[in-house]
Amino acid sequence: MRTNNDKGRTYVIIVGAYLVLKAILNMIIGGGLNIGDLIFAVIAAAAMFSGLQYLNIAVSAILAITVLTNLPHNLTHLPGTLIYLIEAAVDVGAIVLLLLQNDVKEHFTNKWSELGELFKK
Repeated sequence: MRTNNDKGRTYVIIVGAYLVLKAILNMIIGGGLNIGDLIFAVIAAAAMFSGLQYLNIAVSAILAITVLTNLPHNLTHLPGTLIYLIEAAVDVGAIVLLLLQNDVKEHFTNKWSELGELFKK
């Protein structure tokens, strides 16, 4: 797969792996099987790997919505929700990385109209 910045792709792979591990950890901590979150994490990780324009913004928006909707509950139910506050802090770090880091932004410059060409070497 073609990339515009190898360092940016590496950061994106790390964020994608974090999303998958986060979904698995939440299933373990929550004591239930949440296939929807796991499927989203895998799809988001694979999609971000492509470097298509605006996917970093879309994934960041979903992460931000998740953080903001869960933050009030997590703050009012401390200390039992401390792990979720740490998770929220890492989510914010991932959002900042996806939106502001120059290598990552360069990775997300593949045009949607060139989707078929991305998979050629």
